[in-house]
Amino acid sequence: MTTDLQRFKDELTAHLDWFAERGRKVRFWWRDDDAVEPTPELEQMLALCNRHKVDVALAVIPKNATEDLAARLQNEPHAWVLQHGWQHKNFQRKDLREKAAELGTRRDPDELMAQLSNGKARLETLFAAKFIKAMVPPWNRIAPEISRRLPGMGLAGLSTFTWHNFPRDHQVQSHIDIIKWKKQVRFIGWESARLRFDLQLTRRRNTGSEPIGLLTHHLAHDEGCFEFLEEFLAIAAHHEGAEWPGVKSLFD
Repeated sequence: MTTDLQRFKDELTAHLDWFAERGRKVRFWWRDDDAVEPTPELEQMLALCNRHKVDVALAVIPKNATEDLAARLQNEPHAWVLQHGWQHKNFQRKDLREKAAELGTRRDPDELMAQLSNGKARLETLFAAKFIKAMVPPWNRIAPEISRRLPGMGLAGLSTFTWHNFPRDHQVQSHIDIIKWKKQVRFIGWESARLRFDLQLTRRRNTGSEPIGLLTHHLAHDEGCFEFLEEFLAIAAHHEGAEWPGVKSLFD
């Protein structure tokens, strides 16, 4: 009997074969959220990037980011930094069942923009050329007014999840989160991964070149998440039907 893992690998390969046979390539990119300091999980992830020669965009929380992280990433050829809000704190009202957001509707826009400006300056100081001027809203949620004001403070880039709010220039989305968050936090499983990639890859046959965004959170990974990354990259990072543009080029 075919295992879920083997079925995932077979279908991913078949999709990429379809593109390669037509002289086309599916574009992929990888975003990982909540980095603040070097950890064993970060080391494991960076090793994967280097082994498979693919970039990862680390959404770094400015308030908590450490000089140790900046020093660790300085010479990493495949690691780049995006801005992950300011402090990754929820300001929405749980008693009203509002979904969590730091850049949401409960904030005073001027106060929030001042915090985000401070965060941008801190990441520029810490990471220099490694910092790409793009915002990743914590919990992938951002109020439209805040989104509109970001380019004016020098943050032209934006990355959320799927089609949150309005698409715009320099908006590079994530599409597939490999973690199941409710109850026990863990890898979504090979069957769920297969279905999610099947949907996105089928869409790319007809909808142009939007890169498929892989979303990870290295601090929350179990063994299943790292096993997934190994198996997925072993195929998708080396297939002639796939392409991994540099993260910096995606936001240019």
